[in-house]
Amino acid sequence: MTALTTAPRRVGSSSGIRRGEAAAGWLFTAPVLLILGVFLLVPVLMALWVSFSDWSGRGSPFSSNVRFVGLDNYAAVTTGGGLAERDFGTALRNNGWYVLLVVPLQTALSLFLAVLVNRAVLRGRGLFRTAFYFPSVTSSVAITVLWLFLFSTSGAINEALSWLGINGPNWFSDPSGIVHNALAAVGITSGPAALTGSTFLGVSWWDWLAGPSVAMSAFILMAVFTTSGTFMLLFIAGLQNIGGDIQEAAMMDGANGWQRFWRVTLPQLRPVLFTVLTLGLIGTWQVFDQIYTGTQGGPGKTTLTPAYLSYSSAFLSQEWGQGAAIAFVLFVIIVVLTVLQRWVLRERPVSRRRARQYEVRAPKGGVR
Repeated sequence: MTALTTAPRRVGSSSGIRRGEAAAGWLFTAPVLLILGVFLLVPVLMALWVSFSDWSGRGSPFSSNVRFVGLDNYAAVTTGGGLAERDFGTALRNNGWYVLLVVPLQTALSLFLAVLVNRAVLRGRGLFRTAFYFPSVTSSVAITVLWLFLFSTSGAINEALSWLGINGPNWFSDPSGIVHNALAAVGITSGPAALTGSTFLGVSWWDWLAGPSVAMSAFILMAVFTTSGTFMLLFIAGLQNIGGDIQEAAMMDGANGWQRFWRVTLPQLRPVLFTVLTLGLIGTWQVFDQIYTGTQGGPGKTTLTPAYLSYSSAFLSQEWGQGAAIAFVLFVIIVVLTVLQRWVLRERPVSRRRARQYEVRAPKGGVR
């Protein structure tokens, strides 16, 4: 009887403790949630309303003279057929090539540097880690100004190329695409009618395939240079969590260095790889300060990005609704690509055919 009467008290007591812990947790997180709500959620909701309105930038966006225009601002930059659509298509093309080249290059370079400085036989590993990481902690504005000097017509990069007999381009004043330049080198100067005659977002498919401009290529090199050190540290943390016994087992099975890296090390770095790719994807689609400091979209709008176009549309052209609409379209693009990337890098179940390779089979004669 005693056990039966005291059991409910224990349940009630434990549930009361849990309720108290939950209340304490909400109490401690309330200041942060309040700050995020006031300075993050509320401005985002206000910007969302601006993207559906004709607010001119004067007065409150919630005043009575501000009208709801629905999807007009989104239509202007996606299907309007005018300069706004063409600029948005150009910005997406430029940023798309930027993402397509920066994310793989910085991921591969950061992983290579992590494997290199994680080797026990390397002397002065701390010095190398600091040297590789140093560009990541330097101001992006300072790096951009330095890059403008290095890649100028008479800068150090063209000087080094001249030693090899190469006449370097005027980097930040050359709007030509590197793919078109490569095709022109083999005699192809114009595309087929199927590519030049049809357009998407006001830009012909031939121009979509032009590749990044020479000016944008300099920004691509700068992004790889400045971000690889940060992602290198993430890969180092992942490598140090891999047990040495796994590598030793692979060596006992006769796996060489490349096989151990491809079959053992890289699969265990999947969580870190997903983090690096996600951060790289988000960061490259949001590139703004380098463009603002360096070229402001030039030459010929070949370094224009959606983030800078959103700023220029709102703050320079006073098209606040279109600027907010561009920002939210960019947000949707980032979310969709992040979800797609997560689906590609998801954990997949082992197939039956591969599982059979690891099954322990009894001898044909049975156990004697």
